[in-house]
Amino acid sequence: MKDKLGETMLLKQVVAAVIVRNGRVLICQRTERQAFALQWEFPGGKVEDGEDLAQALVRELSEELGINALVEQQITTVQHPYPEGGGLELHFFLVKEFAGEIENRIFREVRWEKREALDAESFLEADREVVRRIAESQDWLIDD
Repeated sequence: MKDKLGETMLLKQVVAAVIVRNGRVLICQRTERQAFALQWEFPGGKVEDGEDLAQALVRELSEELGINALVEQQITTVQHPYPEGGGLELHFFLVKEFAGEIENRIFREVRWEKREALDAESFLEADREVVRRIAESQDWLIDD
């Protein structure tokens, strides 16, 4: 991604999990106190120095949901610019297996949603194209 002067910008590296079980997708709603309040997202977060993408996602899912996830294949990567400059590179991974019970540690709400009921416009802007692909595809990876 390049800025207005044509220089390459450093993008914040972020990971997200599309966690599926019984044909449903786990979605999480941000709290009133967070940036982009009350919007929905897939769980995950920033990659820390020294972590690879899968390690970062395992750590984030443990911190946010109290689970130990088996990270499967990467689904896609989205580059998303911020209006004020900079941006993020968001790496989506499929998660079908995890140990532990999901525990909501940071979100307003966590719920399992039917794939076809996902509403892209209620999600963070960077997630919306992936949400549309999941909701509309007949041959999506998550079909059991």
